[in-house]
Amino acid sequence: MTLPSDTDLTETGYVTASKSGRILLLACGALAREILALKEANGWDHMDLTCLPAKLHLYPEKIPEAVREAVHKHRADYDDIFVAYADCGTGGLLQVACDELGVEMVEGPHCYSFFEGNDTFAKTSEDEFDAFYLTDFLTRQFDAFVWKPMGLDRHPELRDMYFGNYTKLVYQSQTDDPELMAKARECAERLGLAFEHRHTGYGDLKTVLSTL
Repeated sequence: MTLPSDTDLTETGYVTASKSGRILLLACGALAREILALKEANGWDHMDLTCLPAKLHLYPEKIPEAVREAVHKHRADYDDIFVAYADCGTGGLLQVACDELGVEMVEGPHCYSFFEGNDTFAKTSEDEFDAFYLTDFLTRQFDAFVWKPMGLDRHPELRDMYFGNYTKLVYQSQTDDPELMAKARECAERLGLAFEHRHTGYGDLKTVLSTL
C-alpha cells in the first residue's frame, strides 16, 4: 500500500468513489495514515475516508463547525458517517455537534487516550500529569505542530516556560519504525525531558472502527 505524503494527509481529503451502502469516515488528518493502514489490513472496503486538516488542532474551537460542514457535504452520498475525532480540546462541543447531526464519534478526550485505550489512559494519566505525549504523527510533524507553533524555533529560551513542569516525553507508537523511535528520542532531548516508549498500536481506534 502506498500512502499519501504527510501534506496530502493533513491538507486534503482522501475519498474513493462513494455509493449507496457505504460508510464515510470523517477523520482528523493526524489519523489518516493509521486509518488507511487499518482499512488495508482488515479489508474494510465498505469504508471511505476523508480528512479535515490536522492543523485544526491548533484551533480546536473550529473543529465542530468544520465537522458540521463536512457532514452536510457528504451526507447524501453515504448511508452512515462516523467522525474519527475524540473531543480534541473542543470542550464537549464536538460531541454536541455530532449529537445534533445524528452521527457517532470516537470516545475519549484525545488521540493519546484512545490509542492507549481510554480505560487504561484514565488510570495512568492520574499519575502522569508531568508527561508530554507524542504519537507517530506528532513525531513526524514535531516541528510543524510543536516546535514552530510554540515559537521555540525563534526563541528556544521559552522551552523552560512551556515544559518546565514536565519530566518525561511518552512516545505512543502505532507502528514499529526505528526511524520514528530515534526521532522521538531526539524530540525528548530537544525538550529536555526523559524518554519513555509505549507501543500502543491503534488501541480503541481499531476497536471502534471494527464495529462499523
